[in-house]
Amino acid sequence: MTDASSLGADAATFIAVVRAGDKARFALITERHRRELQLHCYRMLANYEDAQDMTQETFLRAWHKRESFKGNAAPRTWLYRIATNACLDFLEKRNDRTPVPSELADSELPYLQPYPDRMLPEDPQESAVARETVELAFIVAVQYLPPRQRAVFILRDVLGWPASKAADALELTVASVTSALQRARVTMREQLPGRRLDWRGPATHELSNDERGVVKSYIGAHERNDLDGLISLLRDDLRFAMLPDSGTLVRTAKAAVDGWVSGGLFQPGHDDWRGIVTTVNRMPAAALYLRTPGDPAYRLFAIAALRVVDGKIAELTGFDATGQPWLDLPPTV
Repeated sequence: MTDASSLGADAATFIAVVRAGDKARFALITERHRRELQLHCYRMLANYEDAQDMTQETFLRAWHKRESFKGNAAPRTWLYRIATNACLDFLEKRNDRTPVPSELADSELPYLQPYPDRMLPEDPQESAVARETVELAFIVAVQYLPPRQRAVFILRDVLGWPASKAADALELTVASVTSALQRARVTMREQLPGRRLDWRGPATHELSNDERGVVKSYIGAHERNDLDGLISLLRDDLRFAMLPDSGTLVRTAKAAVDGWVSGGLFQPGHDDWRGIVTTVNRMPAAALYLRTPGDPAYRLFAIAALRVVDGKIAELTGFDATGQPWLDLPPTV
């Protein structure tokens, strides 16, 4: 069976389910796309919890709008269109998600959340999951695009849709889509200088030995309460931010370490650590657990996502995880 006939068969089956009003089979067919739709919403919104909500909203809208499916496109394409517009509607209502001016583009995004690798689509080839398009730096850069321009960029340069298909999904002209994409590419080059910008090309998915070694050493330094050992893992030009706190972004290792020490880390009461190696956004990460005096358990304190360059940590994004067992991590160890 050819790809074209397969798409036709899928559409025909879906139309039959729609006409029959078979809610159970409709849910079964649409559910197989949950992971890739959720990742799409995450790229649009940079927030894991919001992406989950918008994916569920996509399925609700799909059911209520099921009669609008005419078989002109594959069910998957139709669902992506609904998901994209659900995210655009969400962004239109949220004043706190307005892109910051370009001169402030180095500031952190308080609403940014990590994305658990276990929830990534299982077939990277089919789902366009290149590592570079999941890493935090990419997700942050995309947020500085106006919402509709952001949607055009993701549909065209990440998912690889042709201009006509993206235009149809967003109810724009092909000329408008082409213009929006050109502007988006300029912004992305400004936000990610020196990074690979061919998002649809082959990409590495697995962590390197360097990355695995550095995250283990990072955890080891915490568990030994070894501040000097931790400093040795950091590049001088480290970029560090702790979210969701605002105003924490620093761009040198010295500033980051000074902030940690002045905040009490590695001091009595904040010096008994345990850690778990994990991955988020296809990046090495450490789940850090802290035991405070009088508490018998080590409790989840923070998740640290690391970008490793030449064996050292170039970017460290911390996420406050106190009181919220994120990513199915155990709340205590």
